[in-house]
Amino acid sequence: MINSLSGRLLVLTTIFVMLAEVLIFVPSIARFREDYLMNRLERAQIASLALLADDMIDRELEAELLENAGVFNVVLRRDQVRQLMLASELPQPISKTYDMRDNSAAILIRDALTRFVSPENEVIRVIGAPVREAGLLIEITMETTPLREAMIDYGIRILILSAVISIFTAFLLFIAMRALLLKPIKRVVGHMQNYAAAPEDARRIITPSAGVTELREAEDALQKLETDLTQALRQKERLAQLGSAVSKISHDLRNILTSAQLFTDRIEMSEDPTVKRMAPKLVGSITRAVHLCESTLAFGKAEEPSPTLTMLPLSDLIDEVIDSERLAVADADISFSCDVAIGMVVRADPEQLYRVLANLIRNARQALVAVGQPGEICVDAHEDEEAWWIHVTDTGPGLPAKAQEHLFTPFQGGARKGGSGLGLAISAELVKGHGGTLELAHTGPEGTRFSICLPKGDGTMRAGIASVQPIQAADP
Repeated sequence: MINSLSGRLLVLTTIFVMLAEVLIFVPSIARFREDYLMNRLERAQIASLALLADDMIDRELEAELLENAGVFNVVLRRDQVRQLMLASELPQPISKTYDMRDNSAAILIRDALTRFVSPENEVIRVIGAPVREAGLLIEITMETTPLREAMIDYGIRILILSAVISIFTAFLLFIAMRALLLKPIKRVVGHMQNYAAAPEDARRIITPSAGVTELREAEDALQKLETDLTQALRQKERLAQLGSAVSKISHDLRNILTSAQLFTDRIEMSEDPTVKRMAPKLVGSITRAVHLCESTLAFGKAEEPSPTLTMLPLSDLIDEVIDSERLAVADADISFSCDVAIGMVVRADPEQLYRVLANLIRNARQALVAVGQPGEICVDAHEDEEAWWIHVTDTGPGLPAKAQEHLFTPFQGGARKGGSGLGLAISAELVKGHGGTLELAHTGPEGTRFSICLPKGDGTMRAGIASVQPIQAADP
């Protein structure tokens, strides 16, 4: 109970109300002391009237008047003359004098608290103004024990009343908060638990009904969140089913196309002019289809291990990629260059970095071949204190605007007609697995430039690796 929101609300409400009552208690006890002393002054003034009516009263009557007034002596100042009206023997000397005619609230509170915590019995003098202008002032002497006892009795009654008021107020506030706040919150929590059990079921989405503005806003936001999440889960499920089907189809289709690729090698040996003219196109189409199947399989699986980082000579790796691409452009006027220092080494997974550079250089080569003009592809690199930087630049026509919008999005960022966009998406994920980034530096009619950043810091690299889901490579 105490750990629940309602229990803590009840306890806190009781405590705060009690605190408020304590803050009220201090000035209240000061007010009670002032009224008590003023009452003693009035009673002493009334007792002195008997002497004004009759100058001679016996000792017994005087003692009775003083006892009824609760004082030892009564002094009345009239017409600039100070008169001792009633008197009796003081049990001890006067310790303090209090003037009740002009006291501030702070002084009254101070004197009241001092008397409240002082158990010693003292004789004090109290000075005040007579009622109904019956003189200039009136003085009395009295004991403090009856005053303190009366203050304690009054304080106990005030505290008991405060406790009752606090508990009753806290109970009412608890009931109100439970009805207006706690029950709606529990209802929202119940909806969330019900929705979490089957988020794909649209019938479980909350229907806002709270009357409190803030809760209604929370319910509206929760309804939108659940609606968007349900739609996203449905789409994700459809995409997962589609991806599974595509992966299976791509796997089988790749095997079929590989066999067909072997037959096209035989067809190219034919002496028929028509066959010779059509064979290269057929080979190119089959090759692209095989590559698409392999890329789809690579992206569709999520079981590729994290990169195995090692220090490797960058120029040797780039030369290996460029040599492979040169074989594909034997008839095209495309030149390759590598501007990397011979001794430069980087920390990376050799196989994964090879795939990234091969994707970028292949895309650049295909862009140049598509326009049918001479061009150049250059790979350069440098390093600073924080990272290694690798740049792949071509003199091609640049990327179209549509391709730039979804450049690293699978099946949407293809830069050429018929492209799937998987190459750049996979490359970006591989670089991200190294803790680095793959970005489009610039593109335009003068050419395109991609930049790879591989951080040197171990902490940054480990954080990057931990945050990336590995990608399964294509079947060999």
